[in-house]
Parts: sequence; C-alpha cells; structure tokens
Amino acid sequence: MSAQQEPIRVMVVDDHPMWRDAVARDLAGSGFEVVATAGDGEQAVRRAKAAAPDVLVLDLNLPAKPGAQVCKELVAHNPALRVLVLSASGEHADVLEAVKSGATGYLLKSASTEELLDAVRRTAVGDPVFTPGLAGLVLGEYRRLAAEPVPADAAADGGPKAPRLTERETEVLRLVAKGLSYKQIAERLVISHRTVQNHVQNTLGKLQLHNRVELVRYAIERGLDGE
Repeated sequence: MSAQQEPIRVMVVDDHPMWRDAVARDLAGSGFEVVATAGDGEQAVRRAKAAAPDVLVLDLNLPAKPGAQVCKELVAHNPALRVLVLSASGEHADVLEAVKSGATGYLLKSASTEELLDAVRRTAVGDPVFTPGLAGLVLGEYRRLAAEPVPADAAADGGPKAPRLTERETEVLRLVAKGLSYKQIAERLVISHRTVQNHVQNTLGKLQLHNRVELVRYAIERGLDGE
C-alpha cells in the first residue's frame, strides 16, 4: 500500500443489531477502522463523543433520540464530523431534515455494499453523497434557504466588507453551488482532488462558515450558481 494516512475512523448507528453488525463488518473488511457502534440515539451521542469518528454512518429511525437530533448534536459538538445517513426512507421530508441537521450525505439502505463503501470514502473527504434522484432535491432546498432573509445579527456579523476570495476560490465556490462533487470540480478545473479540498477549506475559513451547506447557501445568495 502507498504511504496512506491511517484508516478512516467510522462509527455505525442502527437499531437493528444484524444490520448494524453487517455494515460494521463490511467497513472493517474494507480497511476502515470501526471505532464504535450504537443501537439508540442517546448511546450514539455518548459513544461518538468518546470515540471521535471521522464519519458517522447513521440511521434516522432510532429509539431514545431521533437520528436527525443525534446528527445535529454531534455536528454542533464537532463541526469536522461527516455524517452519512443510511436510511430505509427516501421520503423528501426525511432527506431535507437530515441535511438541515448537518448530514453531508444520504444513502438508501437498498444501496449495494460497494456503493456504501464508496459513499463512506467520499463522505470522509467532504463530498456530498446522495442516492440518485435526491441530489437535485437537496440543491433545490439550498436555493429555497438562500431565498429566505438572513437574520439581522448574521448580516451584522458579515459586515459591509465581504472577505476577498481569490479567482480560483470563487471558481470552486461557483461549482460547489451548482452541486458538483469535489471529484467533478477537480476534473473540470484540471486540478487535484486535494487542491479542491484546500480551496474549500480556505474559503470556509475566510467566510467564517462551518460546512458545505452554509457554503452553498452563501454562494447562491450571491448568485454564484448561475450559468
């Protein structure tokens, strides 16, 4: 194996023991480090704070505390955490609730093992991963959110002078707003995946934003998602 960093640390949360064990086994067998599992929402929050996974594979339908609430609490606790929802429900309301709670991806349980493994890898590097057909729904929701007035205190924080982004950062931001994955952006701009990640991280830092959802909203508010 090439000089790769240590394995991606993953935690699996699902209230069905057989399903949970099967997912954890598939992940471990493919080189991921499964640092914890949990069967209910309260347990998930407690164990995730202790285990500090890179990626949380999370079912929404949990006893003790719903998955969306688990996601919200853990992302607030650690904004660097990536959450991939793995759910039996393709209901639009569930998908949007998960995204608003901070999930970076949403995969249906009908996905193949290969699709799941690929989704966890992509989630770990910050790519949004959605079951086909759901990505457009989520982008539409970003646009709806962007159309809502920004609270007065948030506008004050931004101040009159917007941070200065480089041309390349603006270009990357525009493509993020159009819903492209980091891999697609890298191919479009003929740069490496890592370079795209660096530009996104720099832009988040300059704009004092925390995640891709906020970044897309910022870009759409400024009309960067147009042709």
